[in-house]
Amino acid sequence: MGTREREIYDIVGIGFGPSNLSLAIALEEHQENASGRPVTAAFFERQPEFGWHRNMLLPQATMQISFLKDLATFRNPLSKYSFVSYLHDSNRLVQFVNNQDFFPTRQEFHQYLQWAEAGFKDRVSYNSEVTEVRVVDEESAGEGQHLEVEVRDTVGGGTRVVKARNVTVSTGLVPRMPEGMERDERVWHSSEFLAKFATVRPEELKSVAVVGAGQSAAEITKYLHDMLPGAQVSAILPSYGYSVADDTPFANQVFDPNAVDHYYFGTEKTRDAFWRYHKNTNYSVVDDDVIRELFRRSYEEEVAGAQRLHFLNLTRVKEVKRSGDDTRVVLHSLLDGETEQEMDVDALVFATGYSTMDPTGLLGDLDRFCLRDTEGRHQVERDYRVVTTPELSCGIYLQGGTEHTHGLTSSLLSNIAVRSGEIADSLVERRGAGAKV
Repeated sequence: MGTREREIYDIVGIGFGPSNLSLAIALEEHQENASGRPVTAAFFERQPEFGWHRNMLLPQATMQISFLKDLATFRNPLSKYSFVSYLHDSNRLVQFVNNQDFFPTRQEFHQYLQWAEAGFKDRVSYNSEVTEVRVVDEESAGEGQHLEVEVRDTVGGGTRVVKARNVTVSTGLVPRMPEGMERDERVWHSSEFLAKFATVRPEELKSVAVVGAGQSAAEITKYLHDMLPGAQVSAILPSYGYSVADDTPFANQVFDPNAVDHYYFGTEKTRDAFWRYHKNTNYSVVDDDVIRELFRRSYEEEVAGAQRLHFLNLTRVKEVKRSGDDTRVVLHSLLDGETEQEMDVDALVFATGYSTMDPTGLLGDLDRFCLRDTEGRHQVERDYRVVTTPELSCGIYLQGGTEHTHGLTSSLLSNIAVRSGEIADSLVERRGAGAKV
């Protein structure tokens, strides 16, 4: 993509995963684009190409949301970027319907995202890492207040500066490891699983372990059990087995678009109730069919007297000792709080989740204009724009990192289409109202 360095874009997107891809679609489809001055946008992504959780595209792993919760449908059912449009374009619509399943495989949904992304090659630059965002006042030059976005070419090493009236930050979640644990060639996080697994010969893996009690942990455990028929596979669980994800209709309403209003404008008691009663819809829970399949395998092995799938309940990893290719794991029992045991593994996978996006480091000096709540978190408007001091008229929009203000769907696909539409509407409304955007 060739960005025009003298142009001041209406918005520059930092990161180009599903969230900012959905925003690009919303901007393209906005009615303002039929006017004389469409919303101008440019996006920058540090990865060499588009990718979404590539290392968790396990065979048969399915999405946990309906195919209708795609990049556009909830905002615009007629969008040419819907999942149904993708199926039609791929000549698979009839077969998908015959499959009678609301939940496509993760691999197919990733193909859909790539298909949609192909329509925006002229607006996104890959191998491009945003290193700094700063504010500039140039009233004398007639440009008014705007932002300078410094972008580094991760291949060539050069830098360039792009101007914008607004930025949208969507840099994704950060893989989380337990305190004191470090990743290496035999200690992995689930975010790198398939790539790391491909670097090791299967015959070298005689004993493997997976840490965690969520969907990714269960899926990786199942995958290793499939792919390593001669290996001992251990699931290390801080809970007493896996907990089932609540995907019943009433519970799923917490992911509805109007639930964002209920959370945002609700009291502290309201917000607390959302998390207390409905956290089991998404966090540290596993789909029912995966739980039942793992239990069935374990039971059949027990009947056959050839147990190689093991579940270590109420157990945490206390320490990982490395010596060459040898990995020794020190386990701490949560049952009595005292018992410890050690086990040797050839690979250890931490499916321990992610930390929410924090834009503070990226914003740098610009963060001084951003207001925070009593707990030090960014204050965020309903339109996902950071609350700033009057000195800053430019907008900073967050696609992620807003769980404290917007609830459970902040970093999920469930509300992605509506959220992107609300950000697009905000940009156009502020420009139309005379804001310096």
